[in-house]
Amino acid sequence: MTTANDMSIKISPIGVIHSSLTEPDGAPIQPVFAKGNEGVVEVFDPYRQALKDLEGFERIWLLYWFHKAKKSKLLVTPYMDTTERGLFATRAPCRPNPIGLSTVRLLRIENGQIYIADVDILDGSPLLDIKPYVSQFDCYAVKRNGWVDQVLDKRWIANGRFHNSDKIGG
Repeated sequence: MTTANDMSIKISPIGVIHSSLTEPDGAPIQPVFAKGNEGVVEVFDPYRQALKDLEGFERIWLLYWFHKAKKSKLLVTPYMDTTERGLFATRAPCRPNPIGLSTVRLLRIENGQIYIADVDILDGSPLLDIKPYVSQFDCYAVKRNGWVDQVLDKRWIANGRFHNSDKIGG
């Protein structure tokens, strides 16, 4: 059986995400709750050629590093709940590999800068990858959303439970 000690992965940022969200407290917890919040993705020079043809997409996926997340915990109480849940059944940022995933609205691309809206990402987050959002692939009608279907406390804004002001893991 392969173990984590048998594997090594090296990830380097391809850019940095800039937004008005400087602290986790008060930030929207998902892009759907960040309507109109704009930002800029600064793509580093060596990767700018890869932006060719991206502007034709209305939305894009951004994969990034949760640079202000607390150390990983296997059991967490999600923002929208008061019950402790398994980390992998949540979208909490305090993950073993603190990788974030957000779908944002692409406004325009100019000189290696991607102007975006509906941003729930903290300013200064290292960008790991960009992928186009394709509705035929990325939109599934589902009947089950786990514990989220039963949650009564609809807290759509983050508090400090998963973030430090100091950088962790990055």
